[in-house]
Amino acid sequence: MAITSANQLELLQTAEAVAREKMIDPGLVVEAMEESLARAAKSRYGSEMDIRVSIDRKTGRATFTRVRTVVEDDELENYQAEMTVEQAKQYLEDPKVGDQFIEEVPPVEMGRIAAQSAKQVILQKVREAERDRQFEEFKDRVGTIINGIVKREEYGNVIVDVGRGEAILRRNEKIGREAYRNGDRIRCYIKDVRREARGPQIFLSRTAPEFMAELFKMEVPEIYDGIIEIKAVARDPGSRAKIAVISYDGSIDPVGACVGMRGSRVQAVVNELQGEKIDIIPWNEDVPTFLVNALQPAEVSKVVLDEDAERIEVVVPDDQLSLAIGRRGQNVRLASQLTGLDIDIMTEAEESERRQKEFEERTKLFMDTLDLDEFFAQLLVSEGFTSLEEVAYVELDELLVIDGVDEDTANELQARARDVLEEQARAALERARELGVQDSLVEFEGLTPQMIVALAEDGIKSLEDFATCADWELAGGWTTVDGERVKDDGLLEPFEVSLEEAQNLVMSARLQLGWVDLADLEADEAESDSDDDTAEEAEA
Repeated sequence: MAITSANQLELLQTAEAVAREKMIDPGLVVEAMEESLARAAKSRYGSEMDIRVSIDRKTGRATFTRVRTVVEDDELENYQAEMTVEQAKQYLEDPKVGDQFIEEVPPVEMGRIAAQSAKQVILQKVREAERDRQFEEFKDRVGTIINGIVKREEYGNVIVDVGRGEAILRRNEKIGREAYRNGDRIRCYIKDVRREARGPQIFLSRTAPEFMAELFKMEVPEIYDGIIEIKAVARDPGSRAKIAVISYDGSIDPVGACVGMRGSRVQAVVNELQGEKIDIIPWNEDVPTFLVNALQPAEVSKVVLDEDAERIEVVVPDDQLSLAIGRRGQNVRLASQLTGLDIDIMTEAEESERRQKEFEERTKLFMDTLDLDEFFAQLLVSEGFTSLEEVAYVELDELLVIDGVDEDTANELQARARDVLEEQARAALERARELGVQDSLVEFEGLTPQMIVALAEDGIKSLEDFATCADWELAGGWTTVDGERVKDDGLLEPFEVSLEEAQNLVMSARLQLGWVDLADLEADEAESDSDDDTAEEAEA
């Protein structure tokens, strides 16, 4: 079949029909046809030739041309598609490297094999264009809710028809044991859209916390308008969830607005989530207050927050413990997800027992080291003294407020405490020498003999060794492993050295050794301060 004998407009009509069916640009289909015809022509004239085809967008006429490019003499490799400057003078006036000589060649007769090849090229190009259109359409819809129809189920994964493509709801993204049949309508959250070799893949979810947030946005106009904001969501899909909300309008109760008249709004979300129980909690900037709200319906007696460790201790009445923990730890787990803190729950009895144990340990410490009777040692602990250092170096007035303590007694107490501390320091220094600690570390300002022993026992015996330490190795910290916070014990953590103090100590060691230049350090700090000021001005 020769192209010239075919109805030239038929090409354009075919391109428009395919484009309409696949909802892609007709120009892309015409380009695919041009490429397929060029490939067919190459099979006729020779694969080494640079044959190009141009289809007129108005008449449908296909023009076949051969292109030859002018190259340097030593770069000539393909005689069919390239020629030297000397050879080009036969066809071009004043040819230069990079010029092209284009000549029209007769249209080819398309045999059965060539026609089949052309069809494959067109289908491939159309598929690629369709995939690109699908990816472009759905990539901007990540983070939104979409309605679809269940097409089939494969190995527990649900294939969903979302209009102009298919999406997948994996079995671990389904709520509980919910099952779907072909033709069921389904509402999901678009979690991710990826461009893959087999085409764009749209991944759906019904277990994502964001799905619940988007459902509330659909049901509560105040959230959509920005009057109420969802600050955090924690879910145990299909069972229970907690959602923290805040209102930016003092006249609107965020919890009441989300619940709705007779629970109509929250019930609509509950029904969509297969009966998942939802606790709506008022968000608060004060973390302990927010946590008390998050542990509802349990009552909380006391909250102790450790910001450095991002942990929080919660004391509850004995009869509220099971309620605070929840079935299989569900309530405290959701509260932990909501606040982003690790939560330790204990009863009032357990806390009292722990405090009593600490009281007894400190009492024994003062009795043994200061040679005091039990009553006097308990007096010191009751007044808040926890260590020998506090007794030895506290202002005298703070000891005089204790009943029965006069100035002579206070001086005697401090003298005994200092003697004990000096003896402990001397013994620690001897131990450090036995371990082979160098003078450079012993004489380094900021480390006590006890700290030096702790470092030496871990192999740090010189100032150079100390200068190579990381701040977290000294002060300790927390690392997240597989979603769980894991404690990293610091060498100097028992001596209550903070992360900032550890940083300063290590930097001082490096300055002393000449590893860091003070001028460069000051310049870096000045630049950092300048960047901070610029950022603050930008925010303002």
